[in-house]
Amino acid sequence: MDKKQINSYFARRVMYSRIIDSLPDNPVHQVRIGLRWTAVVVKKEQGLQCGLASTLDEDYHHTGEPIIPDPGRLESYPARKLAGWIDSDIPLRRSVGCAAINALLPRDPQTWVDQNAEGAILANGKGKKTVLIGHFPFARTLREEIADFHVLELNPTGGDLPASAAPDLLPQADVVAITGMTFINHTLPDLLALCKPEAFVLILGPSTPLTSLLADYGVNLLAGSTVEDIPAVLAAVGQGANFPQIHRAGVRLITQINS
Repeated sequence: MDKKQINSYFARRVMYSRIIDSLPDNPVHQVRIGLRWTAVVVKKEQGLQCGLASTLDEDYHHTGEPIIPDPGRLESYPARKLAGWIDSDIPLRRSVGCAAINALLPRDPQTWVDQNAEGAILANGKGKKTVLIGHFPFARTLREEIADFHVLELNPTGGDLPASAAPDLLPQADVVAITGMTFINHTLPDLLALCKPEAFVLILGPSTPLTSLLADYGVNLLAGSTVEDIPAVLAAVGQGANFPQIHRAGVRLITQINS
């Protein structure tokens, strides 16, 4: 690895370690790895709590090592061990790790505000240079409402720009909205490092970890999710549901002020 890669690696390790060290180690109740979404359920004093993460479907070739060790027995693992998989080189394990983190993180409704990610971007982005990382369904509306608006996407379509344009765009942006998927694919620390200190930064999407520790990295707002009907959501996850279907099954979208 060159110096830049080494710095990136250690920045990621520090971020993930800080988050995992802040977590309790509740017992694992269920793990469900679906076609599009992964769910981990833990047992807390107040009852069951479920975390979600997008299921990464990248191919991974590794000599002799299974992608998931002990399938069918993951409930016997300490929850924080599963959470530690977020730092794995194996994409599917990272999905489990992210879901475990989201299951373990405490819920703090006092920090939740009645504003969705689209509304937050509009409220903060009008008249400013705004960058959205990840092509969300509301990108078209934002493009119509915000004159200086850009979308960065790994697989760009329409007016999107490739993700490789991030080093050029992010240092100039006043508002940066980053998909929670970047937490799973290990690009979040590098993207945050590109943002200027005074930028308004939010992370959005169901995979988003609702942790105030991200405020230390310049994140102002977290637009994520909480599972309210665990059995219905697990059933939908296990049968290949997309997010709108999981949302209808029993997921609440929430926005948390990060401080």
